[in-house]
Amino acid sequence: MKKDIAGFSVDVTEEGYLVSSAQWNKDIAEAIAKELGLGDLTPGHWKVIEFLQKDFAETGKIPTIRRVNKVGNIGTQELYALFPEGPLLKATKVAGMSKPVSCV
Repeated sequence: MKKDIAGFSVDVTEEGYLVSSAQWNKDIAEAIAKELGLGDLTPGHWKVIEFLQKDFAETGKIPTIRRVNKVGNIGTQELYALFPEGPLLKATKVAGMSKPVSCV
């Protein structure tokens, strides 16, 4: 289904995840973050987003929270503080990625 996010027409799943990460940009990320109640994205948020995207590009898999902790050096408490109530769900949505299999 189509959705207008930050002035861009993008394809999303029923749960609002981008169908194609190629449609993602920083304006869309900011708009999704606001939609999720996260407010303006901070350098901490961007650190998580950039790690998720980089790790996915390298492995072809969405990282687990454990991998974000160990490989990304982002602690669980920090992750929950930045993306409360479902950090991996929210972080991947803001990062323009699909819903993590571990969260299905």
